[in-house]
Amino acid sequence: ALVGNEAVDQISKFNQALIDHTHLQSNPHVIDGIVLTKFDAIDDKVGAAISMTYTTDKSIVFVGTGQQYQDLKTINADVVTEALLK
Repeated sequence: ALVGNEAVDQISKFNQALIDHTHLQSNPHVIDGIVLTKFDAIDDKVGAAISMTYTTDKSIVFVGTGQQYQDLKTINADVVTEALLK
């Protein structure tokens, strides 16, 4: 739960900073997707992923499962569901 809460807080603060510092006040640049790193290393990331997408209404674009660029993958709903049911 702590990982998810910290992630949601970080996304919210970063998004607000983008809004506060943009020159386009009528249509500010904001976060439009999430890249979730170290998805393979921490079981709490599944809960964090759900919290981040639910709270921010932004989808996870990629998940990182290793140290290389080729380790960035699109999220697989079956893998997330399986991890939740463990």
